[in-house]
Amino acid sequence: MAAAPPTSRAKPTAGKPRSASNTPEFTPEEERYAYRSMLLMRRFEEKAGQMYGMGLIGGFCHLYIGQEAVVTGIMMAAKEGDQTITSYRDHAHMLACGLDPKGVLAELTGRRHGLSKGKGGSMHMFSREKHFYGGHGIVGAQVPLGTGLAFANWYRGNDNVSFVYFGDGAANQGQVYESFNMAELWKLPVVYVIENNRYAMGTSVTRSSALTDFSKRGQSFNIPGEQVDGMDVRAVRAATEHAVEWCRGGNGPIILEMQTYRYRGHSMSDPAKYRSKEEVQKMREEHDPIEQVKARLLGGNLATEDELKAIDAEVRAIVAEAADFATQDPEPDVSELWTDILVEG
Repeated sequence: MAAAPPTSRAKPTAGKPRSASNTPEFTPEEERYAYRSMLLMRRFEEKAGQMYGMGLIGGFCHLYIGQEAVVTGIMMAAKEGDQTITSYRDHAHMLACGLDPKGVLAELTGRRHGLSKGKGGSMHMFSREKHFYGGHGIVGAQVPLGTGLAFANWYRGNDNVSFVYFGDGAANQGQVYESFNMAELWKLPVVYVIENNRYAMGTSVTRSSALTDFSKRGQSFNIPGEQVDGMDVRAVRAATEHAVEWCRGGNGPIILEMQTYRYRGHSMSDPAKYRSKEEVQKMREEHDPIEQVKARLLGGNLATEDELKAIDAEVRAIVAEAADFATQDPEPDVSELWTDILVEG
């Protein structure tokens, strides 16, 4: 078993949300990377929504449009070997982990070369090679699993951190708090990322949560937390760097509440009538994560309009190629119904 963790440092405390006013600037290269990464997620999700409307994707489909800065900033602070596990709103997380868009979209269309061989669909995709452990359709179910990944890291004595993503709605699940208790008790290296997009499945957090400051959800377990402007990729990266330093130092878990916003409904079947069109438009115009980076690139003379258009064209070509692959790839053979069911002893 791994050695006991080193003596803990003073715990960080929840305070003013981390935003551009207290966040280090990106280098020009980092701005370009963030822009391209988030743009790929945006264009991919737009294509997924289009294909769902055409009947090429069935079942449930939950889009990440608007929240791209969260997973992009986190992965900019992660290192090789760190694990990612999330809910059913998982397509962008897979792209951020470096998975091929063709394999992701082929899984969405139920094709042979999808990441789960066409048998998992939108909510159930995995890649052990890229340390991506799903995609989970049951609300909150990934939290104890992600805590288990952190336990494995502690047990093996490595330096890896488990990033466990869940939403504001899942934050009210009992299994989340059981996980908090175990993680703090054993000082496990886990970053709990609460992607607070304000509406869960369709109910405002002000109507469903007694404590709406989700960074404080771990206080009764002595888990520190921080609120972060989840629409600013720089703020996300900076907060994550702080969080992983805490975890790698043997200090146990930490909570990052990413204050973000989804532009689409909870899923493709959600008309989102619980909020006004004006509210969504205001968020798009004033807080869009991609437009923020674009404005900095252009305003700082770090890129020209033509250069950014070229990046967009490149990204659109990647997504178009993935869509072609996902519609032409054959469906799984019937024999796949009997594979990956159990492991022979």
